[in-house]
Amino acid sequence: MKKNKVIFWIATVLIFLFEGVMPALTSQTELAKEGIRHLGYPDYFGVMLVVFKVLGALALIIPQVPRRIKEWAYAGFTFDFIAACVSHWAIDGFGGNALFPLVVLAVLMVSYVFYYKAYVPAYARI
Repeated sequence: MKKNKVIFWIATVLIFLFEGVMPALTSQTELAKEGIRHLGYPDYFGVMLVVFKVLGALALIIPQVPRRIKEWAYAGFTFDFIAACVSHWAIDGFGGNALFPLVVLAVLMVSYVFYYKAYVPAYARI
């Protein structure tokens, strides 16, 4: 059981840093704004995305958040990573920018699987 919790927390902290802390600190830089424009999205989309990323990261990292809210956060991040991959692929072709969201998605899936193994009783699992 302890191994499951350690793996969950390592993966979840990585997601928290990539999707909660980094966007909150860098979203208003010119580089970030240009990245959103490069993909063809309006500026307000980047602001909205950062707000949802920070809220989702907090939902995953705070233990007292209800499981149903965590499910929505996991789903939202999954859609975000898939959309990021598709957006980069459509604009820049298949390369590192398109693959990186899939790597982070794999870390998210590790967090999700080990959340259930470590914290959700067997009778409550879907």
